[in-house]
Amino acid sequence: MTDRALSFDVVAGQYDAARPGYPPVLFDAVEELSGRSLRGSRVVDVGAGTGIATRPLCARGAEVIAVEPGPGMAAQLRRGLPDTPLVRGLGDALPIADASVDLVTYAQSWHWTDPARSVPEALRVLRPGGALALWWNVADSTVPWVAAQEERLHRLAGEGESSHGSGGRRAESLPAGLPRVRRVLHWTRTVPLDTHLANLGSHSFFRVLGEEATAACLVGERAELLKIFPAGYVDEAYSVELTVTFRDSASSVLQGPLSDA
Repeated sequence: MTDRALSFDVVAGQYDAARPGYPPVLFDAVEELSGRSLRGSRVVDVGAGTGIATRPLCARGAEVIAVEPGPGMAAQLRRGLPDTPLVRGLGDALPIADASVDLVTYAQSWHWTDPARSVPEALRVLRPGGALALWWNVADSTVPWVAAQEERLHRLAGEGESSHGSGGRRAESLPAGLPRVRRVLHWTRTVPLDTHLANLGSHSFFRVLGEEATAACLVGERAELLKIFPAGYVDEAYSVELTVTFRDSASSVLQGPLSDA
């Protein structure tokens, strides 16, 4: 876990209030692609943060164990989900017993792991036939205003840096040749402009940019967005990128069907 990942910890409340959740169709897709109902399944939600994915997993009837390294994020999760088991730990060294869970999930958090360690760890804790599900909410750059904002943030971030959560988000870091099934789901939410800006400001890019530069950027974004959304409500557009792979019942490799996307 890098310092940049832990940078979320100081904005846990802002993160929980402003970050988008996930549409119900995502959890339908997790059930479909994993071949398993969430109800009654034992699930480890790794990098659970403030519980944005943990809450709907619990609502679907899953028996969830949340894993989170950051004390601030964990405290926020505990306040919202006091009855959900929570352990402090990393995906690279899960504090979970061997072959004890049906599903391991990473919502916005896989890219903070070292796949050379996190893949074997997921394999270790999964029961035979269990699944590993990775997903990310990604700003939908096919929408013109989103693309324009991404370009502005990219210029500010500099070449090779990520902005608005756009760097290293996909599951390409899974081992080469590892079969997986993928799905991309599109959805939108309408939020006050202040919520949109708070969402932007909660990303790790801004946490390491510094307060002065962050404030200047958000002032500029407010001005740009009011040209498009003069009523002060932003129609945020997202793609959820979902990848699912499996522990084979007869071997010690993670495997699954070839991509359907």
